[in-house]
Amino acid sequence: MSELYIILGTAMLLGFSHTILGPDHYIPFIVLSKARNWKLSKTMWITFFSGVGHIVGSVVLGIIGVTLGISVAKLESVEAIRGDIAAWMLMIFGTFYTVYGINKVLKKGMHSHLPKFLFPKSIRNYRHFTDEEIKKDIVNENKLTPWVLFLIFVFGPCEVLIPMLIYPAAKHDMIGVFSVAGLFGLTTIATMMSAVFIGYKGVSFVVFKEAHKYFHVIAGLIVLFMGVGILFLGF
Repeated sequence: MSELYIILGTAMLLGFSHTILGPDHYIPFIVLSKARNWKLSKTMWITFFSGVGHIVGSVVLGIIGVTLGISVAKLESVEAIRGDIAAWMLMIFGTFYTVYGINKVLKKGMHSHLPKFLFPKSIRNYRHFTDEEIKKDIVNENKLTPWVLFLIFVFGPCEVLIPMLIYPAAKHDMIGVFSVAGLFGLTTIATMMSAVFIGYKGVSFVVFKEAHKYFHVIAGLIVLFMGVGILFLGF
């Protein structure tokens, strides 16, 4: 029983450390909330549900794996594949969002000094859009972004969780298995939300002046860098 308590404590510690040391767990929420002008409550709910999706995938995989006696090496290889998928999704999303941000900047009039044929028809005719059409586009964009984040985090792996499930599973202690998974998940989500809360509040105190028009571009580039960092720099 004492060994299980040690594992439970380790699960909480690793839940905190793997989250706080992985900036991809919270920075995308901070920069996108600023770019999209989300309220704090909306940002926290998006972070919470994305965190749940992040945990559930690995927990289900881990519990099924250890129950069926699949080796840790095989489970970790599956997690590695999921991690690569999540990284590529971040990179693709970041790339598209950067292009979207550039288009937003151009639509606000910065393209007026350049030849019109250099830009898509939708951008050239932007001044003819009605206020109602513009508001509708913004609403649709705000609905899409949270779902994209959620989907990315569903594929995001929790590699450190799998080995911790082995001991209670070997003892046929399913209560222990679920306790380890539950504490790890709760700690991970709580750490994500705390980091996002602190980042959200911190950014709100910074005065950006004219830089706000570039927030979408900056957010897209940061998300893109997160994906590159995971895939190539070992974030």
